[in-house]
Amino acid sequence: MEYRRYFDDAISKLKGERRYRVFADLARDAEAYPRAVWRRDGLPQVDVTVWCSNDYLCMGRHPKVIEAMQAAAAAHGVGAGGTRNISGNTHPIVELEAELADLHGKEAGLVFTSGWISNLAAISTIGDILPDCLILSDQLNHNSMIEGVRRSKAERRIFRHNDLAHLEELLREAGESRAKLIVFESLYSMNGDIAPINAIADLAKRYNAMTYMDEVHAVGLYGARGGGVGERDGAMHRIDVIEGTLAKGFGTLGGYITGDSAIIDAVRSYAPSFIFTTSLPPAVATAARTAVSLLKQAEGAELRARHQRQSTLTKHALSAAGLPVMPNASHIVPVLVGDAELCKAATDLLLERHAIYIQPINYPTVARGTERLRITPSPMHGDAHVAHLVEAMVDVWTTLKLPFVEEPKIVEFRRDRHPEHVHSEHAQAMMAAMPGGMSEAEARCTFPEFFKRAAE
Repeated sequence: MEYRRYFDDAISKLKGERRYRVFADLARDAEAYPRAVWRRDGLPQVDVTVWCSNDYLCMGRHPKVIEAMQAAAAAHGVGAGGTRNISGNTHPIVELEAELADLHGKEAGLVFTSGWISNLAAISTIGDILPDCLILSDQLNHNSMIEGVRRSKAERRIFRHNDLAHLEELLREAGESRAKLIVFESLYSMNGDIAPINAIADLAKRYNAMTYMDEVHAVGLYGARGGGVGERDGAMHRIDVIEGTLAKGFGTLGGYITGDSAIIDAVRSYAPSFIFTTSLPPAVATAARTAVSLLKQAEGAELRARHQRQSTLTKHALSAAGLPVMPNASHIVPVLVGDAELCKAATDLLLERHAIYIQPINYPTVARGTERLRITPSPMHGDAHVAHLVEAMVDVWTTLKLPFVEEPKIVEFRRDRHPEHVHSEHAQAMMAAMPGGMSEAEARCTFPEFFKRAAE
């Protein structure tokens, strides 16, 4: 049997559906982020601007986080030595789990090698431990949560996305005495919409259900100490299990759950994907703990404020240019394309013509017909970066004949223009785009670089 042809056929199918993914060879520049170097076989290297990283607050290049990782690697080595069942707990992991439990106001925490694994392990294990459990899962939950639900032997029902009436209907049907686990995300990363956490907690209390909330795209970014949307909404104490990642807002690697000590101990003791997986290296755990600690402090509040400002600015500037930004109340900036082939073509043009890197989001990550560009501003993206992005997006939309919501206010484009060379039209568009509008004096204070460079 010629086995290879089955794999060739599988890849050909993806290419035929315009879903085959090509990964750019990028070397991120820690000192000059969001700059990265795009390496191309046989062609000159190109400096590009990264606009789709999940290192939302740029903690992966924070000097104190890097210093902590280097010191820990020198002290403990670069490997973990094995599973925790065999090698025990390295002290940096003990410290990290205590830091995470404190972050969410819980008794205990448990660290995994990734957020995907933490969801798979925790949901499936909790569902199997609870007798005759019914898992109620939001329709738009992440793949890791879906796999956790599937892996469990528990019965499962899907409730319509953020639909409280449908969730209550399913809870009522299950009855108060049956064990129930409501599984949902605080912030859905492809749409950017936010769950009604307190309302879900109200239903859980009324119908005697446990709650499990994924805060992966919110930890570090929301709340007074970076505890996530749950902290911002005053709901952390109402959620039984809070899951998060160390690889996004905290800029390192790994996933975790926090909750009552009995729940955490049970998952630690029963979950195969925890028991049989090598633990995080001490250097990674130390770097992660440093990032979590920093974001609890005043510096974290400043980074969150800057991040929200740049996200809001990007959304409104793109909208002012007539681009179809999908509205939401979070830091995610999704721009609808609606076609897989055109989505890929748009990202190719942005990279090749404008040196802007954004990965296309196609099926199965999102439903067919809702393909999009998912833009994630960071505190390191300056106002000039935003202006360059808007101008480039307008050019791509015009070139590919993609529909605008309205006629763009920023229409001029020159291929030789660097992100730092912007015209006054951009500042004017920014002024018009910001909520409530701005006077010219306010705009000059907020965006001085636009006016300075416009005069050059």
